[in-house]
Parts: sequence; C-alpha cells; structure tokens
Amino acid sequence: MMILIKLGGSVITDKSRYKVFDQETTARLCKEIASSGKGVMIVHGAGSFGHMLAKKYSLQLGLQDFSQVPAVAQVQHDVRELSLMVVEELIKVGLPAVSVPPGSCFVMDNGKLIVKDDEAIRRLAHIGVMPVMFGDVVADRSKEFGICSGDQAMEVLAKIFKPDKVVFVSDVDGLYTADPKTHPDAELIENVDGSSLDKVDTKTSTVDVTGSIRGKIEEMIKICGGSAECVLVNGTVPGRLEALLRGEDVICTKVRP
Repeated sequence: MMILIKLGGSVITDKSRYKVFDQETTARLCKEIASSGKGVMIVHGAGSFGHMLAKKYSLQLGLQDFSQVPAVAQVQHDVRELSLMVVEELIKVGLPAVSVPPGSCFVMDNGKLIVKDDEAIRRLAHIGVMPVMFGDVVADRSKEFGICSGDQAMEVLAKIFKPDKVVFVSDVDGLYTADPKTHPDAELIENVDGSSLDKVDTKTSTVDVTGSIRGKIEEMIKICGGSAECVLVNGTVPGRLEALLRGEDVICTKVRP
C-alpha cells in the first residue's frame, strides 16, 4: 500500500514569520509516519519560506518586470533550505528521503503543471528511496516562471504513482464551513465533494499565493477522482496522523469526487 502525504506549510512552519521552521512538530510527524509502517511519498508546503516573498513580489503572476528576478532566486533558495530540514527529520527516523525540486521533473504553462521528465523520480521510488517534493518557483513556458504549489505537485504525483490513499496534513481538523480560527461557530464538514463546496464560505477562508481553500479542495477532488481515498487531517494533534495511517477512525474530512 502506498500513501501520498502532503505536510502543509502551516504545520511545519510559522506562516506569520519569515523562515521559521517548526522542528518539533515536523520531527513528531516524521516519527508518526515511520511508526505507521506504511510506504509513503512526501510533498511539503513552502509555508513562510516561500509565501511571504512570493506574495511581496507577485511571483504567482509570472514575469512582470525584472525586479522580481532576485526574489525568484531567493525563494528557490529558501524552499530548498526548508526541504533539506524536512529530509533531515525523515532520515533521523530511518526513512531514506531525498529532496526532489519540482523543476527537475515539471514545467508550467500559464500556471498549469506539466510533466517534463519523471524518469528520475520513478527510478528513485522503484529502489525504495522516498522522494520529497515541495512548493517552489518553476519555469513557465508562457509567463517565464510561476508558483508550483504543493497541492499541484500532489495532483501530478498521484497520476504518476496512483497511491492507495492521499493525505493532506493541515493545522485544522478538516474542511469547515468557514475559517475556524476566526469563526468559532464554523462547522466541520466530514465528507465533501464538488456539490458540497457551496457550503464553504470562501470569503472567510485563508488565501495565499498558491490559491484559495476552494482551489485546494478542488485539487483534492481531482486527485481522488483517480480512485484514491483522499483525507484532510490535523497534524498539530499528536498521534492523529499515525492513527489515520494505521487505518483507525479519526476526526478528519474525507474528500470524494
């Protein structure tokens, strides 16, 4: 059984402060993944290592003027720094992880992620190495560069590897009718599909350079359309990810096509 996991940037970093890595939470999550005994592949978000500069310089819009170019280089540097810290925690718990920048396999065309060459990542996975991909700035055929979100990488990797389960690890219990951090009366939606997205108040949901909460759920719906079970779970609660990976019932949102 192969499980594709995304560790959200809101879980492994402090998204309110530039380049602040949550080593304690990341180490715990890596230990939970290893303890589950499941075969996994990892994608992680960029969090405060990517979103702040990307938003400041509007990198999601592509090349507007050449004042953006130094920011492209800095964001690429920062997210690689984050990825190596995540990989270090995975290696500490015995998982043979290797950081794989998305630009080594993918290119974009007007914001759409396209597989350029997946041979390297396939070969790594074939011998038991765990590829770790992340949100990044990548080349775009129409806009010169663009933001490849971790969610987009998840969708493409799901098509390549056809995992049995896809897990998005966030800092909330699942999808709510509104942002639970600012709306205490928000209700957890335990099961969601395209029709039930209308229940979500997107105006009160967090938006960053990688897209809205609606966009993220739509990516999840596309992924689970390939027959994989897709789940959104809270990684800030100790033991919950491991329990989910072991097949136990936990508080979460299950996404269906």
